[in-house]
Amino acid sequence: MKTTCVILSNLLLTTSLLSGEPEPPRGGALTGERFRVIVSTDIGGSDPDDYQSLVHYLVYADLFDTEGLISSPPHAGRASHIHETLDAYAQDHPKLIAHSPRFPAADALRAVTKQGAIEPAPAAGWSEPTEGSRWIIERARAADSRPLWILVWGSITDVAQALHDAPEITPRLRVYSIGSWNTRMDPAARDYVVKHHPGLWLIEADTTFRGMYVGGQQDGDLGNVAFVARYVKGHGALGDLFFAKKKDIKMGDTPSVLYLLRGRAEDPSGDSWGGAFVRRGTGPNHWSDDPAPALREKNHPGARTVNRWREAYLRDWQGRMEILKP
Repeated sequence: MKTTCVILSNLLLTTSLLSGEPEPPRGGALTGERFRVIVSTDIGGSDPDDYQSLVHYLVYADLFDTEGLISSPPHAGRASHIHETLDAYAQDHPKLIAHSPRFPAADALRAVTKQGAIEPAPAAGWSEPTEGSRWIIERARAADSRPLWILVWGSITDVAQALHDAPEITPRLRVYSIGSWNTRMDPAARDYVVKHHPGLWLIEADTTFRGMYVGGQQDGDLGNVAFVARYVKGHGALGDLFFAKKKDIKMGDTPSVLYLLRGRAEDPSGDSWGGAFVRRGTGPNHWSDDPAPALREKNHPGARTVNRWREAYLRDWQGRMEILKP
């Protein structure tokens, strides 16, 4: 499978150069790197885009070692909503595994699905351990030399709790957090992470992620509505679930996945499909949105570091969804 990914990656690079598009970022899961991943999500809450991002993640699940799917709302959203998406994945699994034997079984993913905090942290930024926070600690302590990537699509509550309960895991973690509204749902947990764990490797994307659906190439079938209607709807149970939840591209959490698909993950300042970032000064490896005017899309700093790759990552995803066509 690794050889196949490299061949496809080189083909994409050649096509990009011939068409005059920017050269794809080097490195990432699409070039054979393999990351350990936990997704922490508020799926089932007020915004349906977490369903969209989980569908997208699952059609690339053969490229990752998925070690956890944690429901971290707080408030609305439960692990049952992760299982709802896994039910659709189970229906599509025969087609997916015919494409690649490395797609994990739905039951394997159900086994690592955990419930996290359902309420925001108190003022201290931490409270009591949850199933989700305990699982983060367990996986961070696993005998694996690779770091554990935690993609935070909801509140950072469970990450904060895990860091409080087991601060020694800090060097083992790489955290890409989609901030903005998610941060406002539990500001105490976020502030605890930033202030009390300056050694944590942390990307905090407050506006960069909006390049997923704002700006970039949106002509023709690459429009937010047109793409879903043509390449997602009717493409397996996952495609239909995506369309049922939201009929256009938002996928505001997906840049955290794109970051691992294309780019040198250990260098947030470099090009990647999931954005480029600058050090924020609160820790040696705390990164945030690039404020350079040229990288703004409307009032969203850094968003152009994602949407400049829009055609490339949408076409790649289109190819993945083709696997699920009737």
